[in-house]
Amino acid sequence: MNAADPVAQAVIYTRTGGPSVLHVVERPIPTPGAGEVRVSVRVSGVNPTDWKSRQGAAPGLPLAFPEIVPNQDGAGIIDAIGSGVEGLAVGQRVWIWEAAWQRANGTAQQFVVLPASHTVPLPDEASFDLGASLGIPALTAHRCLTISALGSNRLAPGALGGVTVLVAGGAGAVGHAAIQLARWAGATVITTVSSAAKEALVRAAGAHHVVHYRTQDAAASVRALAPNGVDIVVEVAAAENSEWTANVMAPNGVVAIYSDNGGSQVTLPIRAHMVTNTRIQFVLVYTVDPVSKARAVADVSAAVTDGALSVGESGGLPLHRFALDRTDAAHAAVQAAVIGKVLIDIPG
Repeated sequence: MNAADPVAQAVIYTRTGGPSVLHVVERPIPTPGAGEVRVSVRVSGVNPTDWKSRQGAAPGLPLAFPEIVPNQDGAGIIDAIGSGVEGLAVGQRVWIWEAAWQRANGTAQQFVVLPASHTVPLPDEASFDLGASLGIPALTAHRCLTISALGSNRLAPGALGGVTVLVAGGAGAVGHAAIQLARWAGATVITTVSSAAKEALVRAAGAHHVVHYRTQDAAASVRALAPNGVDIVVEVAAAENSEWTANVMAPNGVVAIYSDNGGSQVTLPIRAHMVTNTRIQFVLVYTVDPVSKARAVADVSAAVTDGALSVGESGGLPLHRFALDRTDAAHAAVQAAVIGKVLIDIPG
């Protein structure tokens, strides 16, 4: 690096471990290649997979790349475009998804170069905070809502009309996105929470009905709200919920399991699910097939344009902000399961 070369700040790690392995460096500003764009990042979003990737299976393990910039999601402004890119322009506001999957450069930096397909136009009325909160949570929620054997593989107004969706743990980032996307698509949404504070959040997000699973009989309460059963369960804690959710399924319903909160092993009551022809579907957004993922990006973008997605306390997803040089604290907050969305403000 020559003294005259323009540089920018980036957070990197060169070995697995706790948040302390993250540190800020200055690196040359990258140039986009064919099919790529460079984004001046304004806000970086942190997801659980970001800290899990950084932590690895054990401290100090070698990485796939000499150094890695964390964080999959973000939002900013395109400031350079490589050859062959169509439909995007310098100066355009975009949201970023899956920046660091099998790549070394996530969004915890001032400038990120990534495939053009991983940037999506962000309407002027949509904040960078919203843009940085989409990505992995919204795409995961979309997948969970569109894998029913009887439903649509797309989301749009009316696509889930007549469908009842149960969102387990609706106060989380994926749960929040699932509530809002399901409402936008016309579903009736029931969600479970563990406290009055979380009930306020899921109601702000748009849930029609709320069940307190610690003080109510969850199965009986859901059955009372949905006598014909639940068509889709967006499941964050199958190990804890599998016994009772089996008793609330509608015929040909689906349980979409996207996380292992509460335990990594699940026991399923076979007979109950057999009677209802339940589908048990595991979801990891990173390995979803490209066609389904492209549909998800398009549908989430349409929901943003329609104003169906919101963040912040009034939108049901509190925001926790950190400076770039406190990315370690941001990762620690997500690792500690803070309620809401953790965002990192990137200096311009």
